[in-house]
Amino acid sequence: MVTRKFKPGTKVLRRTTSKQARKQRKYMFNAPKHHRRKELASHLSEELLLKYNVRSITVIKGDTVKVMRGSLKGHVGTVAKINTRKRMITVEGATIAKADGTQLARWIHPSNVMITKLNLNDPYRRRKLGELAEEAGVEPEEEPEPADSGKSTTSKKSSKKE
Repeated sequence: MVTRKFKPGTKVLRRTTSKQARKQRKYMFNAPKHHRRKELASHLSEELLLKYNVRSITVIKGDTVKVMRGSLKGHVGTVAKINTRKRMITVEGATIAKADGTQLARWIHPSNVMITKLNLNDPYRRRKLGELAEEAGVEPEEEPEPADSGKSTTSKKSSKKE
């Protein structure tokens, strides 16, 4: 067993890992959900890298990505689905044809895409990226608040029959 030391100031101080591939696979397949989600990270484009001073970030639904590897290289689209169990994402417009001619979404590993535009609807993500930009000494541009998706915030009153 090898004990890896992380930089001081990070939340994880030590994590024990194995050099054996079978134990690494066992950890990967039995990892808890919050670890699986963090494994779905992609590099940021050059302009986002300079803006936020971070190389990679977890991919979420709604991010605009560019496929960098494989037969779909160069395709640009938004992330449609994320599967943490498979550790794969689907991109709108990235499809493969089945034998009967129907189009099926193509699953792509996040390491094969680059994020070109971030979905900042999540307030936690917006705040975290703002903190990273401040550390870099760059003021991030304020993104407009997301439009209401048609959900009413008023509660319905139940009517009672007398």
